[in-house]
Amino acid sequence: MSGDREPVPEGPPAPGADRSPLRPGTVTSMGSLPHRDADEAAAFVLGKHPRLPAAPQLPRRSPLEGMVAQAARGIEGVTVSARGTLSVDAAGLDPAAVVGTTIDGTSHGGLLAFLTAAAGRAGPVKVQLTGPVTLGLALVAAGADPGAAFPVAGAAVSAQARDLVDIVSRRLPDAPLLAVLDEPGLVALPAGGVPLTADATIDLISGALAALEGAGAVTGVHCCGPTDWRLVSQAGPTLLALPAGEEVLDEASALATHLERGGWIAWGAVPTDQPVGTDADRLWRRLTALWCELVRLGCDPALLRTRALVTPACGLAGHGLSQAARWLDLAAELAARVSDQAVAARLSMGA
Repeated sequence: MSGDREPVPEGPPAPGADRSPLRPGTVTSMGSLPHRDADEAAAFVLGKHPRLPAAPQLPRRSPLEGMVAQAARGIEGVTVSARGTLSVDAAGLDPAAVVGTTIDGTSHGGLLAFLTAAAGRAGPVKVQLTGPVTLGLALVAAGADPGAAFPVAGAAVSAQARDLVDIVSRRLPDAPLLAVLDEPGLVALPAGGVPLTADATIDLISGALAALEGAGAVTGVHCCGPTDWRLVSQAGPTLLALPAGEEVLDEASALATHLERGGWIAWGAVPTDQPVGTDADRLWRRLTALWCELVRLGCDPALLRTRALVTPACGLAGHGLSQAARWLDLAAELAARVSDQAVAARLSMGA
């Protein structure tokens, strides 16, 4: 597979070098994997996409490593069971309360194994954490009042963001960091399923992004389905991570604006909800056809290629190990083709 073309960055960056973790034609993943062994998961991501490995989340290893359980631990008034389910003492929820975040082997085994396996790394890494909209919706579903749930979620995610970036920076001090808010709950936005105004939603997401940026990370937001990408972009992430399906054509104007102001897009070009086979050609034709339509709708063709990463569309925890490997191999092959096109685009612009 042409994913083998991805070199592992070695040695510290040169003085004055661009330390951004974002490079066109880079492949990475959303984080969740089907592994039950944390060391095997760490070796897997470092081998499959070495240019930008994503610290694994392993809900099959422990239910407490599921995204909602992981995010809810430490919130006053919230109990997380051993099965990863939430119960809420509504009277005990307090947005002003200090969140006692815990990054340990119980809920973050994949992350800690990854940091050990990547020790001494100077190349970039990616981490992800549950976003405040998704956490807020989970608290509401567990019985919290929305007026308390979302402020509490915002405070909790911001605290976790700072602690997460801190531990990565201490363990991998030379590694540029991409930190992505995982927000599957944003699929409820278009239908009015998030009980917040547009401005309140933007403020909630931007607060979490500010915590990540303040700690030194380049930021992104991932949603695994259709959402209002204009609103998400207004919250200020550098990267939008989205499925590469026809539904994004409705968001062409928002994506064009995002790219024009320096943003990047991680294209979920390998579907994880349908058979994909072993040949990347069909997926490549689908991605380039999508780009052609976006160009017709106003996106800059060069920016689409020079500000593009490639990923599977969603996390891989619900699939088998061999499936996860195949999807990442396909993503790597697509990423190599994107890299070639990015080089051609830069040459045509005289860069």
